[in-house]
This record gives sequence, C-alpha cells and structure tokens, in this order.
Amino acid sequence: MAVQEDIFYEGGPAMGDLIFHLVLGLTVICLPLAVGATVRALWLRYRITSRRISITSGWMGGERSDIIYSEVSSLVTVPRGLGAWGDMVLTLKDGSRLELRAMPRFRETANYINEQIASRGQKAAA
Repeated sequence: MAVQEDIFYEGGPAMGDLIFHLVLGLTVICLPLAVGATVRALWLRYRITSRRISITSGWMGGERSDIIYSEVSSLVTVPRGLGAWGDMVLTLKDGSRLELRAMPRFRETANYINEQIASRGQKAAA
C-alpha cells in the first residue's frame, strides 16, 4: 500500500541570494561568496513533502540526503535578504545538523516542517 506524498516545496535556493552575492562579487574580496552562491543556484535542490525532506547537492547534484520528520528534534531559522529568504538548520535526534541555505518562503516552510514534526510526535505518542 503506497502512501500519498504531497509536495510542499520543490526547487532551488532563492534567486535573491544569487543576485545579492553576484553584486557583492563585483568586489574582489567577496568573489568566493559569489562563487558559492552560483554553485548553490546550479546544483542545490530542495524537495519538502508530507513525508520527508530531500536535499540534492554536491558537484553536479551528485549527493542526496533524505530526512524523515521523526528524525528531526528541532528547527532553527535565520532570516536573510531583509526577510525575503532565510537559512534553516535541522537538528536531528542523533545530534547531527542539516542546513537548508537560502530557502525561499522560509517562514512558511518552517511552519510546515514544525507541523509535520508535531504530527509525527503525536502519532508516536499514541
């Protein structure tokens, strides 16, 4: 029996992050930040569903991480770009951390993830 998996967000990091860092990259000292933002824009992809969070990253999108909500113990957000996008850090129950950088609509996404964590906790308690 297959369980329906509803997609909440699927896509890459915020375009504002790339634009901001490319403008900063006009100065030589911020060039590494521009390169990092360009690599994120090219090969970083998020997929947040009702069952899991999947992150495809690395060189040419060669690495993939899948996290189910029952593994997440906490979520911390940091606004960037005047609040237009933000970074999120998921702390897992084993103590490891997973970063979601330059997440568009990060407040809505954080609320959705917190709802999923809470509903998984209620199911586990029952």
